[in-house]
Amino acid sequence: MGRVNNTKIALVTGANKGIGHAIAAGLGGIGFTVAVGARDDLRRKEAVERLRAAGVDAFGVALDVTSDDSVAEAASTVERVAGRLDVLVNNAGIAGPMDGGTQDPTTLDLDVVRTVLDTNVFGVVRVTNAMLPLLRRAPSPRIVNMSSNMGSLALRTGPVMAAYAPSKSMLNSVTVQYARQLADTPVIVNAACPGYVATDFTGHLGPRTPEQGAAIAIRLATLPDDGPRGGFFDDEGVVPW
Repeated sequence: MGRVNNTKIALVTGANKGIGHAIAAGLGGIGFTVAVGARDDLRRKEAVERLRAAGVDAFGVALDVTSDDSVAEAASTVERVAGRLDVLVNNAGIAGPMDGGTQDPTTLDLDVVRTVLDTNVFGVVRVTNAMLPLLRRAPSPRIVNMSSNMGSLALRTGPVMAAYAPSKSMLNSVTVQYARQLADTPVIVNAACPGYVATDFTGHLGPRTPEQGAAIAIRLATLPDDGPRGGFFDDEGVVPW
């Protein structure tokens, strides 16, 4: 265990850029040691270097959320370096192809749905279950699932995206199931909506900065022990299901 025992450890998936990187930087800025989970070796290395240059104690974790083997190896890496995990932010996500009406529900290619679900839902389950033994070693463990109000059945925001939007609806539902199962444990699980943020993901069209998008994740990652469980939140408060 190479880290100081009283330093909190956070793993952020998809942390090499965008909102994920901003979450890593924000948690690092309040004293967390941050494990930067990312698939691409070079981008992960560069992200760790950027964080360290900003004074954050960061280390890289090779992590492809669609691979059982990669996720298991990532859990071993976190255990070896840190010995436990205080916060897991499931941020890695994909929109799926959007060109040529590929997410029109009336002409939907189910392979597109499978691909989006594999990262946005199955990936979250894969990573969460691999990391739970490490989270259970922490005194106040937190799990934050990065969702979207496009997954809200009440709000029905954004363009019609029949793979991406339902993936976030399912992620919200999975979040509730985890919260119910872990209700009698210290592990607090919630879903976060970062809002419409200017990143590569949105083609830099959103009005919000990655730092603004990261704020709700950081808040949910640092909830007190009597904080809400199994909810869906943005900066304004509760997001309708």
